[in-house]
Amino acid sequence: MYVIATAGHVDHGKSTLVRALTGMEPDRWAEEKRRGLTIDLGFAWTVLPSGRDVAFVDVPGHERFLGNMLAGLGPAPAVCFVVAADEGWQAQSGDHRDALAALGLEHGVIVVTKADRAPDRVDAVLAQTRAELAGTGLAQAPAVTVSAMTGEGLDGLRAELDRVLTGLPGPDAAGRVRFWVDRSFTVKGAGAVATGTLTAGALTEGDRLEVLGEGVRRSVTVRALHSRNESHQSIGPTRRVAVNLRGTSSESVHRGDTLVTPGAWPLAEMVDIRRTTGAELTEAPAQLLVHVGTATVPAHVRPFSERHARLTLGRPLPLVPGDRLVLRDPGSHSVFGGAHVLDVDPPALNRRGDGTRHAAYLETVPSGGSPLLEVRRRGAVREAFLRTLGLLPWDNGAATGADEVRVLAGWWVHAPVLARWAADLRAAVAAWGDRDPLAAGLSRGAAAESIGADPELLDAVIAEAGLVQDGGFVALPGEGRGLGPAEPAVAAVEARLAANALDAPERDELTALGLGPKALAAAERKGRILRLDGDVVLLPTAPARAMRELARLGQPFTVSQARQAWGTTRRVAVPLLEHLDARGWTRRLDGALREVAR
Repeated sequence: MYVIATAGHVDHGKSTLVRALTGMEPDRWAEEKRRGLTIDLGFAWTVLPSGRDVAFVDVPGHERFLGNMLAGLGPAPAVCFVVAADEGWQAQSGDHRDALAALGLEHGVIVVTKADRAPDRVDAVLAQTRAELAGTGLAQAPAVTVSAMTGEGLDGLRAELDRVLTGLPGPDAAGRVRFWVDRSFTVKGAGAVATGTLTAGALTEGDRLEVLGEGVRRSVTVRALHSRNESHQSIGPTRRVAVNLRGTSSESVHRGDTLVTPGAWPLAEMVDIRRTTGAELTEAPAQLLVHVGTATVPAHVRPFSERHARLTLGRPLPLVPGDRLVLRDPGSHSVFGGAHVLDVDPPALNRRGDGTRHAAYLETVPSGGSPLLEVRRRGAVREAFLRTLGLLPWDNGAATGADEVRVLAGWWVHAPVLARWAADLRAAVAAWGDRDPLAAGLSRGAAAESIGADPELLDAVIAEAGLVQDGGFVALPGEGRGLGPAEPAVAAVEARLAANALDAPERDELTALGLGPKALAAAERKGRILRLDGDVVLLPTAPARAMRELARLGQPFTVSQARQAWGTTRRVAVPLLEHLDARGWTRRLDGALREVAR
């Protein structure tokens, strides 16, 4: 299905045209039918000569209902711009043109209606309309003259719509869902139903979605799907869709809310924008109304320059760089201008001159955003976040960074930043070692804090810095055997044990040498000594030498026999045998006997 919205001045025949094309009544409310005035959005559909299904979103033309008009126009990919031959271009024609320009709509048909009332004015009205549309996406749009009352031109309009729809870019059926709700209601026995235009992604019965609204973020399930009053198990873009939801009520879902793929969209409360149409942003009032999709939210404006500003939104919206906004002065019924979203997570600007500097930066940002600029600005960005911004393929397709970007452990890191982090970390580890030579190294927490990087990136930075880590500590590689002030004492113990491998110093002897637990632990980490239970200190080679003596004994053997073979005391023999047991070199047979493991 293709979706087309109408646009044009009030009473220029938009609803009558839709009625003539589809045979359906787009005006849904009794008041609309009584007054002959479209107040809210209307919906109808038909099949074109090519066999294409097409749905129309009929919008109100009166200035008092411009918000409703924008809600209908926002998600539509194409438009029928209607001007009546008997009245010609009027005030709301200009408002609707400005809205189309702000939305960047480039596909549509110009329709001169009521040709039967003023056939002699058709050429002049069309010429004026083209002049008024100059500079917009519809400047070169095809034009058709019709009379809904006589049927003149309707077949030509249908054929022209077919040609225009052929030129529409294909929708992204595999993309994430962002479904702007334009109405909601309750169906007895089924529950809440939300309708809208599905522009990307697919909906399937049983899908889990999130409803995002004013103060609302709720998980829901797709209970059923309908399009053109027909049931579907799955629906892709572009279609008018009614979604029956489980997990909410129609009173909790409103026009301007969105149904989204969970976790797929950033929620923006503040956005940086670039003006695309309309007045300069330095002339904007402090408060504007922002229209996007079917939503209308108030926003505070902080201009940076004529082209760039920051909007603080009245409520969070699922926005990404490249989204188009329509800006409207709340004190006026007209469109103030249009804008592109450049950044949905902008930096704080607190220092003097930040606004001017930031405006210069925004001049460099392309309208659809740039992953490289995001990485440069932040230093490091999760790849998943770049995907939610729409700067990388949402389907997890391959993504390759630029030369100055390193892709590491699910992050995009700016290469100069990674190099700086590595240098800073190496310096911090070296400084810590100078302050405390007996330390195991810099703790991982202190290491991450020293460089200001996310802890998830610490392993990558450690590798980049050429450091080693063990037991939650980061250290310089090959630090040597030096132990600072404890070096002479450890060397003395090594010399003693080299002369007699199992002549382990007593605890008071170690204390007299100044070798407390910290110094002994440091010596063990450096491979200088082996510590056993009971404060027994030996050389790391002692277990292997001890095994050679045990192998000469008759098997099995007792602790006493092992002690005698080693020429040592029970204080040393028992923990040494337990160490050999733990390594699997010896095996206990009962409470008294052991044997060398085969």
